[in-house]
Amino acid sequence: MPKTRQPSPELSEPDDAVLQGAGWLPHGYHLDPHSHTQGQLVYAASGALATATERGTWLAPANRVTWTPPRFAHSHRFYGDTDVRLLTVPVGLCGELVDHPSVFAVSPLLREALLALTDKPEARPGAHQRLLAVIIDELADTAEQSLHLPEPGDGRLRVVTDLLHDDPGHAATLAELGRLAGASERTLSRLFHTELGMSFHRWRTTLRIHHALAHLSNGMSVTDSAITCGWSNPSSFIDAFTEVVGQTPGRYQAELRAVRS
Repeated sequence: MPKTRQPSPELSEPDDAVLQGAGWLPHGYHLDPHSHTQGQLVYAASGALATATERGTWLAPANRVTWTPPRFAHSHRFYGDTDVRLLTVPVGLCGELVDHPSVFAVSPLLREALLALTDKPEARPGAHQRLLAVIIDELADTAEQSLHLPEPGDGRLRVVTDLLHDDPGHAATLAELGRLAGASERTLSRLFHTELGMSFHRWRTTLRIHHALAHLSNGMSVTDSAITCGWSNPSSFIDAFTEVVGQTPGRYQAELRAVRS
């Protein structure tokens, strides 16, 4: 699909009647909260996308696909020039997949099936239905690889997470953030584990990776992304990014450039 292709109506109006197709969306494009009566797969063949719900945010770079079950309120934001693919999953097939929003790794077979189903007209009756069955089978056998950033309900914890959302590179310790939130370091540490299911360090690292993916997708260098997102040096950023995303930031950008060219 040529990069000059404009965003299509299918990608601008979250409506089940037209919820399938492909198009290029600009950096920062946002779809407000909405839901669908059927399931939805969204794949950024180039770029990255964030799917936000009341349970937090799921991020999907170009090697992952997002899944949102029926009637689950969500919004989307796209990072970098994004070749986005939208695919409706009929209710009858949704039970094959998990019952909560998630992100799955995209195998070479899954990628080609997603591209074919969203970018080519149906050549023979039933061809799309058969290809969709292949996609569901692939996803059902694929482990979740969620870049999930959960959000808290506790007001004290939300003060901390809001501060870090506004400035992911903030180097304050949990004790320092606690003084701003009116809670002790011990209390906040406990809340991170009980409410969010992870340590403060893990949550902040995941947040920084989310922001780094957005910067890298928009063309920022690896070094500048590392510094902007709070790493003291590119080497530690590369290690953290590789652990979470599964490839180095340099490799991630190289693949983006290859797709766009």
